[in-house]
Amino acid sequence: MNAVPELAVVVPVKNEADNILPLVSEIHHALDGVVEFEIIYVDDGSTDTTAQKLAEARQSFPRLRFLRHRVSCGQSQAIATAVKHAQAPLIAMLDGDGQNDPADLPNMLARWRAEPPATREKLLIAGWRANRKDTSSRRWASKAANAIRAWALKDNTPDTGCGSKLFSRALFLDLPRFDHMHRYLPALTIRAGGSVESVVVNHRSRGAGASNYSNLRRGLVGVPDLLGVMWLMRRSRNPVVETPTQ
Repeated sequence: MNAVPELAVVVPVKNEADNILPLVSEIHHALDGVVEFEIIYVDDGSTDTTAQKLAEARQSFPRLRFLRHRVSCGQSQAIATAVKHAQAPLIAMLDGDGQNDPADLPNMLARWRAEPPATREKLLIAGWRANRKDTSSRRWASKAANAIRAWALKDNTPDTGCGSKLFSRALFLDLPRFDHMHRYLPALTIRAGGSVESVVVNHRSRGAGASNYSNLRRGLVGVPDLLGVMWLMRRSRNPVVETPTQ
């Protein structure tokens, strides 16, 4: 790529070797000719052949760049690493298990472009999995978690856990950083004085492998995280900055 891309698609992965090539191929198919883009994978300390599969994919898809955490630091840090290394001013986020459909990205990009330039910098386009392809236990757990978050944080988002999101790089870099913060991007965006728009996206069954998270694990970390974000929301201030005339 000669020009600076407009969009960076960031994908955090851990032990997702069999999902690498299919998803990278789908991203190219969805965005080629739509926008100048780059793809940035962060391998969060995988113990399978994820790193090897990324190197192989790079041979066929030169827009792909990838980095690796020597030791697993969690999904939020993997996303942060990818965003920091992005050249593009606009970020699209996808989970690496193939459940998020890259075909939704052009529509999300169009929604972002439709907003006035002054609004875009603090706008988050959040995917909404209206028809989830998960087990019934995971659907119920997610429904309960979203209801509690909506009540506690007033984040104006029906599905904060969806991995499909689009936002400016500048917005993300201005947000507070902590483990699991990617699950609270809508609330953190509102805290920063921004706005959130939800769009219905496709949701698919996992391509291969197994999830790194269980309902119990999500629940155990969710309570202190929620309390922490509630504290952040209450302590936020968004000044209106004026430039005095000389």
